[in-house]
Amino acid sequence: MPELPASVRIALWVTSTWRNGGTLESAMESALPDVDAVGDGIRTLELWRDLGERTVLVALPSSGDPASLPRCGADALDAAVEAEECLIAPGLGALLIPRWSTFGAPGATGQDAGTRLDWTAYDCEPVPTHRVEALDPRETTRTLTAKVLEVTEQLDALGGQPFDAASAREAMPRPGQWALPDDLPGQALRAVTFAAAVSTAAAAGIDGPQDGPDGWTQQRRLDLLRDLRRVAERALADATNAGVAAVAHPRTSR
Repeated sequence: MPELPASVRIALWVTSTWRNGGTLESAMESALPDVDAVGDGIRTLELWRDLGERTVLVALPSSGDPASLPRCGADALDAAVEAEECLIAPGLGALLIPRWSTFGAPGATGQDAGTRLDWTAYDCEPVPTHRVEALDPRETTRTLTAKVLEVTEQLDALGGQPFDAASAREAMPRPGQWALPDDLPGQALRAVTFAAAVSTAAAAGIDGPQDGPDGWTQQRRLDLLRDLRRVAERALADATNAGVAAVAHPRTSR
């Protein structure tokens, strides 16, 4: 079953928890029910709050598209691109970048192995407030919808089946699958869900069996699906950050 990136869930839950006076522990329980252990680096979020931060933003960079990251050093850029996600303290200018690992008895797999998430802090430039305030989940959804239609038309022209049917069905969100804060407005929730579903469906096509009649067709299909996933990941980050702003400032947000 596909899951939202950990940083997306944490950004929304921690911002909601800060506004409602909850604890970091409760936010982590809500955001990461599928993670068995979280390293002490996550406590950096408490430092951010103590220093006056009221929101946690997210970036979902990739090797081909790191633009969602604030300006930062080469080591932070490399770590964030490798993780393909990170948390941002917009006012302080700081990043928390995750690293996944497993633990358990030697050779343990599946349910016998635990999942651990550790976090490393880096510096970055602050994120201007007006950039976040300008984000509109409705416009994000419209832009992504147009991209989906464009890529679908191009894939149809290539022929074949770009998605394994079972993988494509698995990519579609189910009611309640992605538990997010109750104070996340509907527009932002729908934008987050749609972008995550498109990204997961595109990934299913990239990783699935290739049935193109020749190498050029297969490569062209992969290029289209990778482009769609990049656009969907940018849309997911924008929708999440718009949702963070709405949760933190419900009276002034759209």
